Amino acid sequence: MTGSIQTLPTEVVNLIAAGEVIDSLAAVVRELVENALDAGATRIAVAVWFDLWRVRVADNGTGMDLTDLQKAASAHSTSKIKSRDDLYKITSLGFRGEALHSIAALAELEICSRQTGFEGWRCTYNTQGEAEETEAVAIAPGTVVTVSNLFGKWRLRRQGLPSRSQQQRIIQATIQNIALCHPSVTWQVQQSDRSWFTISPGKTTQQIIPQLLKQVRVHDLQQLTLDVPTPEEGSAGEIREFTYNSTPKTRHGASLHLVLGLPDRCHRRRPDWVKVATNGRLVRSPELEQTILTAMAKTLPRDRYPICFIHLQICPSQIDWNRHPAKAEIYLHSLSYWQEQISQAIEQALRIGAENFDTASQSHRVGKLLTASAKKGVYHLDESPKQERNPSDIGLIELKAVAQVRNMYILAEHDTGMWLIEQHIAHERVLYEQLCDRWQLVPLEPPVILNYLTPVQLEQLQRIGLEIEPFGDQLWAVRNAPALLHQRDDCADALLELSLGGDLQNAQVATACRSAIRNGTPLTLEQMQTLLNQWKMTRHPRTCPHGRPIYLPLEESALARFFRRHWVIGKSHGI
Repeated sequence: MTGSIQTLPTEVVNLIAAGEVIDSLAAVVRELVENALDAGATRIAVAVWFDLWRVRVADNGTGMDLTDLQKAASAHSTSKIKSRDDLYKITSLGFRGEALHSIAALAELEICSRQTGFEGWRCTYNTQGEAEETEAVAIAPGTVVTVSNLFGKWRLRRQGLPSRSQQQRIIQATIQNIALCHPSVTWQVQQSDRSWFTISPGKTTQQIIPQLLKQVRVHDLQQLTLDVPTPEEGSAGEIREFTYNSTPKTRHGASLHLVLGLPDRCHRRRPDWVKVATNGRLVRSPELEQTILTAMAKTLPRDRYPICFIHLQICPSQIDWNRHPAKAEIYLHSLSYWQEQISQAIEQALRIGAENFDTASQSHRVGKLLTASAKKGVYHLDESPKQERNPSDIGLIELKAVAQVRNMYILAEHDTGMWLIEQHIAHERVLYEQLCDRWQLVPLEPPVILNYLTPVQLEQLQRIGLEIEPFGDQLWAVRNAPALLHQRDDCADALLELSLGGDLQNAQVATACRSAIRNGTPLTLEQMQTLLNQWKMTRHPRTCPHGRPIYLPLEESALARFFRRHWVIGKSHGI
């Protein structure tokens, strides 16, 4: 809490945009948990009894004294803002002073609270939010809020709520979304006196996501934290930075925390894990969500979506929390600036470099292959844990072409092992990004003649900038083409392929695929080295534009375990 609880002035109440705060059990959970986080809690226990319409939230936060406890459920009473000016520098999750008052009007409300070093107190409240019974109680420092018989006097409200299973999913999603924004908090959730789920704390959100998505491992995720300058309109004066479970500290600037599922390892069937948070709260921001999807375009398989969590910690003056009644959508000033920062962060996270290359994560898949192979032989791998190499030890990645395997894969070595790179899709990634950067159409002399084009195909070719003229009955002359295609023998076939595509981006993908080195093509060491140098500098080197993984790492540590190079000679000879 930032201070004692006080009733807001009428002028502030009139400025607050608030809708119906409590409309379900999930809303009760959300409001009580946010209060616990604002109180600095690092351990939160949530219990739900659906049959009794009861919720209990216990935390180890700062607690309240008796005076604050008696005023806690009064209308528009809060310790988080005092005046109208505070509406423009909000750093807490709750600030309107309505939640507990609304709960008291709709249910039976009881709060027990104790500050460290002081006596604990218990209060119950009437439907007006006034304290009725007050008594001393022995509890640990913190607060326990119990809400019972929700909507007991409004049975029709209960009937209009989702089914129990739907409410369970909503409550679970509510807690999980909050946990993403506050990774250092321990969560224990019960349902009808039985353990439901737990979330262990982590240093960052990278340790939280694998607990929520069981098919995702920590090594499948890339995290990145960047300090970014605040736009000019918000740079004057000092900036209050949101920090987990602590008093906001003063600094100039902002930060962007990104956790991204690497596209060659994990993705989703729906865009349900494209998530944006700001200053500790998960929010809806269609513009920022679309920015993420655009930045990840042509890195994932068709009809697949990324796993991406963005947390912006920015000056409160950059945000208007008070425009959405439920505080569910964010209104950012300088929106285009933040979109640009997010795009650049995703591009940086997808690059292969010393700052974001993890040996253990890259070799995880091949380690499984080696383990499976070893189990088929006489000797088995030593599965005792080994100390993982720190990614910072890798340094600048220098790939040296060693050989070509089956005229399909380039074998390259570097300081920590070797990689297999499929030549066609690596070249496809190079060409695609070149086409995106400079889409160039050149004249065709003589023109390419196509026949039997449908009106849709004609429209498609014209959409991507090609000049087409009638050349006879069901014949069409194409007088220009992408630079990569104009000297190819199969230019006509390539143009027909482009006529079946969609937008310009799809045409660029098709052109890159058609123009890339074919598998089965012999390459010299010099040609292989040139391709490696071009590929590793692309913006999205992990996957081709169709979402296929480009390289397979064979790290030295995994090879050493497979060949048991730690054995002494005597042991290896049976002595």
